[in-house]
This record gives sequence, C-alpha cells and structure tokens, in this order.
Amino acid sequence: MHVYPIYLTRLHEKKTVLIGGNHEAERKAGELLEREAILTVISPRLTDTLRQWADTGRIKWIPREYREGDLSGAFLVIAAEFNGDTNKKVYREAEEAGILVNVMDDIPHANFSFGSIAKQGSLTISISTSGAAPTLAVRLRERFEEEFGEEYGHFLQLMQNLREPMKEYYSDFEQRKRIWYELVDSEIIDLLREGKIKEAYEEIERITGSSVYESLFAGSEELH
Repeated sequence: MHVYPIYLTRLHEKKTVLIGGNHEAERKAGELLEREAILTVISPRLTDTLRQWADTGRIKWIPREYREGDLSGAFLVIAAEFNGDTNKKVYREAEEAGILVNVMDDIPHANFSFGSIAKQGSLTISISTSGAAPTLAVRLRERFEEEFGEEYGHFLQLMQNLREPMKEYYSDFEQRKRIWYELVDSEIIDLLREGKIKEAYEEIERITGSSVYESLFAGSEELH
C-alpha cells in the first residue's frame, strides 16, 4: 500500500462525522476535539465521556444508527464502530461525495489511513508502515514518546513566540534562516530538559540578540 502523508488543518471550519460510540470512538473524538474539529457523532449509545461531551455541547450527537445521507456536508468521516454492511454504505456515500473517509480496521473501505502519533506540544510525529506492520508503528511511537519529552513542547512554544520579533528585527531571509538553524542546533533543548530555564533563555538571547529577546519577553516576569 502506497501512502502520502499529510496534516489536516482548519478542522474548526469543517464538519467531521464520527460513526460509533465505543471507547475507540471516544479516543478518536478526543483527538479531533483537541484540534477543534466541528464533530458530529452518530451512534445509539455513547461512552460516559462522549455523553458528557454531548451534554456540554462539545459534540453534536445523533442518537441512532447511521443512515444514508448523514454524511452530507462533511469534510472528514471516520467509522470507529459499525454493524453489518454499514462500513460499505459509509464508504460508498463518502466516495461518491468526494469525502475523506476511514473505516477503522477495514483498509478496503478507506481512502486515507491514520499514522501512529507521538505528540508533545506543537511537535507531532506520525509513523506509518504502509500497512505492513502496524505493531512496529506502535512500538516506534512508544519509543519517540520517551525520547521527545516536555522540553520539545516548551522549545516550540518559545520558537512560536519568536516568529514575529524575528521578522521585525531580521528582514533578510537568509540571515533569519541562519539564526533559526542556530537556535535548533544549540543546547537550548538540552538545557530545558535539565530544567536550566534561565540558561536556555540566555542562549536564546545570545543567538537572537538583545532586541529580539527583550521583545519576546516584554512585560513578562518569568525571568525575574
């Protein structure tokens, strides 16, 4: 199976349909809600967590089995639970409408697949074995979750906060790119891992210059 990896954005602007109310559906719903998806769940039954999300308005719940036409207006469809030939019906409707669809654990009825995901803050690592050995993807995810700790989330938040000051003070793209690489190749992540926050920030100041650094932390008492 040949796959082409992508990352979907702007799910908060588009309808996502999730079919199923079991714990697998709950897990997938949680991942989608974390990315601010507009989520409709179709199932006669829900886990306690899914029901709580429905009661608080985080998801729209249609309390019945899937019916043809339920996918109207959807951008993304996931069937986490199905009975009989529902998988085939869901896939057919989605394909005819040009909708991204995945019937979980049913490769023939999917036009995209999920990677095994390791996430730390803004860092997302998706692993696929193209269907050859999903268990290897799981083991690699577990390994990456241990290797990439909270320091990566902290580092990426700092880098995000630096973007505007860097554009303001370094108009030359090549100079800016050189500084970005110097930040990434520095000891900042190691210092954050060791809890040496002050030293990490001092390294940022050394690399970016005082003007960018002061702009980054203007009004912050974090270092005092």
